[in-house]
Amino acid sequence: MSTELPLPVLEDYFVSAANAFLPDEFPVKELQDEYYRPWETIVSNLPALLLARQLRDVVDQLKVLEVKKELFEDMRQLRRAYSVLGFIANAYVWGYDDACDTIPESVAAPLLKVSEALGLPPLATYAGLVLWNFCPIFEDEALAGGSVWDLSNLRTINTFTGSMDESWFYLISVFFEKRGAQSMNDGLNAIRAVRSGDRAGVVAHLQALAEGIDSLGALLGRMEEMCDPYVFYYRIRPYLAGWKNMADLGLPNGVRYGDRGEYRTYVGGSNAQSSLIQMLDILLGVEHFQTGVSKTAGRSISAGSNGNGYINDMRNYMPEGHRLFLAHLQQVANIRDYVLSHNFDAELVLAYDACVSMMKSFRDRHIQLVTRYIVLQAKKKEPSTKPHATLRSGLSKHSGTMEQRGTGGTSLIPFLKQCRDETGSAAASAWGKRILYHGVLRVKDNSILDLPKKGVPVVASRSDELVNSYSEQENHLPGHW
Repeated sequence: MSTELPLPVLEDYFVSAANAFLPDEFPVKELQDEYYRPWETIVSNLPALLLARQLRDVVDQLKVLEVKKELFEDMRQLRRAYSVLGFIANAYVWGYDDACDTIPESVAAPLLKVSEALGLPPLATYAGLVLWNFCPIFEDEALAGGSVWDLSNLRTINTFTGSMDESWFYLISVFFEKRGAQSMNDGLNAIRAVRSGDRAGVVAHLQALAEGIDSLGALLGRMEEMCDPYVFYYRIRPYLAGWKNMADLGLPNGVRYGDRGEYRTYVGGSNAQSSLIQMLDILLGVEHFQTGVSKTAGRSISAGSNGNGYINDMRNYMPEGHRLFLAHLQQVANIRDYVLSHNFDAELVLAYDACVSMMKSFRDRHIQLVTRYIVLQAKKKEPSTKPHATLRSGLSKHSGTMEQRGTGGTSLIPFLKQCRDETGSAAASAWGKRILYHGVLRVKDNSILDLPKKGVPVVASRSDELVNSYSEQENHLPGHW
């Protein structure tokens, strides 16, 4: 932490005060140069091509298109190209019963160039699927019935399946990012208040931050309005997978980029690639460790920790500007240190612990969501008996074993539960630590915290009860989303 280093200038990192990690302007709906029309034609017809089992034949006939200088000079167009090529690449690999371990040169060559320019890996990531894959239904506020950025006025540009469920799944994440902008501003203002010695300002901004994080948690509850868990797991999730730790699904070496290219391994799209979630951890000084490893005794919790390799690796799947923003923020984060040095100030400590409580509540809600959308679905009878079938297996199982498969490389439920518990350990007060770390915070549907009364044992949350009912082997679901 440094009080001398200036706070990050948002525009320098492609971050927006109004939209946080979403672009200031709506993403473009298509590439304007007709030269790239073949890409747009394929991605706009992706659901139909996958349904008719024609995608690979069409892509195999596609010519290698040059990535022109003009594309590199237009950030919105460059992002669009990345999103389009990422959709095509993932659909090509996972769109049939058997995964394909080679992406044709016609897609691989431009995807490698575009992804390198953006500092992103060459496949469908959170950035390409969510951040740059939405547009307004109505561009006029009168027709939109309010803000054109409201969730009710947004639609996705592309999907793999053409389903309402898939669109809603992405749009909830889009609106999550949009709503998180206020939390980002509250956190940055709290840092400024600490620097200026404005104790009242710190308290006020922390109180606002706690309310903002609570609203983010409530937004997760809207997922089931339009996205069915079964449809997500068996129809949508397979396309989101990467090609790391996928040997049992036919990709022992990952995927090769072009017939003469080298094999590469990448994890699939995941909300762990959201810069917003990591930003909140940094603001509050929450530290994470490798799954299964507890905090070293006596070691202070620091926003600058590099304890969890998976979380840090996810920054490589964020747009370059966003991960540089997080690195800068780590160097100026001062809220937790300030609160600990003023732990005699009950109102200040309460405001900070409220933020930690809301963050843990958010993670508890996320575990509940993952339980319904992944864990419970994976327990159902697999519709396909083909060993390596991906489209109807939900990437759910290794052939011949009961271990579940996911989109990335973590042990899913243990990872999420540890992240939640580590969040609680950041509480500044002794009582807060006892409730949030040593106990399990219970969250009701109306987002009101149900804290245990003094002398009454803490009862595990419903999400923990559901997950713990399965064997330890079945809990190891690699990846998430």
